[in-house]
Amino acid sequence: FVALVDRLEQQARRDPAEYRTKVVLLALLGNAYLVLVLLSLLAVLGGLVASLLMLKALAVKLAIVVGVFLWMVAKALCVRIDPPSGWAITATQAPELFELADRLRRKLGAPPIDRLLITDDLNAGVVQVPRLGIFGWPRRYLLVGLPLLNALGVEQLSAVLAHELGHLARDHGRTSNWVYRQRLRWSRLQTALEARQSRGSFLFKPFLNWFAPYFNAFSFPMARANEYEADAAAVRLTSPQAAAMALTTVEVVSRFLAERYWPQVHGQADDLPQPDVAPYGGMAQGFAEEIDPESAANWIEQAMTRGTGLDDTHPALRDRLAAIGQNPQLACPPAGASADRLLGSVRDEIIERFDKQWRNGIGPSWQLRHSELQAGRQQLAELNQRSADGEELALPEAYERARLCETLGKRPADALTQFAALAQRFQNSGLAC
Repeated sequence: FVALVDRLEQQARRDPAEYRTKVVLLALLGNAYLVLVLLSLLAVLGGLVASLLMLKALAVKLAIVVGVFLWMVAKALCVRIDPPSGWAITATQAPELFELADRLRRKLGAPPIDRLLITDDLNAGVVQVPRLGIFGWPRRYLLVGLPLLNALGVEQLSAVLAHELGHLARDHGRTSNWVYRQRLRWSRLQTALEARQSRGSFLFKPFLNWFAPYFNAFSFPMARANEYEADAAAVRLTSPQAAAMALTTVEVVSRFLAERYWPQVHGQADDLPQPDVAPYGGMAQGFAEEIDPESAANWIEQAMTRGTGLDDTHPALRDRLAAIGQNPQLACPPAGASADRLLGSVRDEIIERFDKQWRNGIGPSWQLRHSELQAGRQQLAELNQRSADGEELALPEAYERARLCETLGKRPADALTQFAALAQRFQNSGLAC
């Protein structure tokens, strides 16, 4: 994969037109294979039906066999691709958000969005789900994460939505956008067919198992270029500063949520037997006062040292900012100024629903962790008391005391001292060493 992508990236720089033509031809090859199989089966069935007068009973039997086989193949092609999850809202509920999305869509010349879903993650995206499975006719979903609305101002959110809608735009990067959607389509079809047990799918699975990953690699440079084109669309519809603020703020808030916010939320299981917290309600207070400048500067510095890799078509923050001629700019909106206000009257209902959904989902694991922590704390207290009374603990108990001291007692220095003493005392023990 790496070797192929490297070679194609060099070719794309050397002769962009030739590379683009090869990608388009490869995409057409995939579509042609599916059409060819179906037409061949229909031709065989039609020929048998036409020969009924000559072959009579034999033709009827053969036509039935081919017809059944054709039905199996058609059934294998009727792939159901599940729509994305999220809370669907209407223009009546959130008119300002819909007006913003529709204004950006019209400026880009992108096709209409069928559903707008609010999700529970720090992300946005456009997903196309074909109504007819492998035959297309997509239903388009615009996904907007509630944490993203909490993290950005309206202008920065506009830049993010313009980027996502740019992948559908008809008047900008038409060929690369089409190839971008083809990549997603083949990957999803391969996954869906692999999950089915239909006997007729043997005509397609071997081809898809080769074609989908190969096309993914072959079109990777174009997909990467498409991300830059979508960023350029965001800059054109908003401003370079707004796009840079959105990119930087999402990077910082993502690190804050992963390293500070969610660990603190989950850490409350130490003391609370039930998840009686509202994490999404907490995010609604905004991130401006929660993220300290020193941590933000460190996270930005780390992000700017990362280079663009091949694990994702999205370029690294450093390269995306360089492409639009901007430096990192953090702009967490103050409380009450974030883009979640675009949700209007349905905002509080969405927050309450996501909090309830989170509590119901995490409840069993939360209670298990709480009970284990209480048992561990009691065990640690007993081992500490025995050690304080002068008892020399056996290796398993001494090891457990040091481990609990580190994990539950949150005293890593004391735990390290205990582990060092164990290694000295039990020099021939693999566990102690």
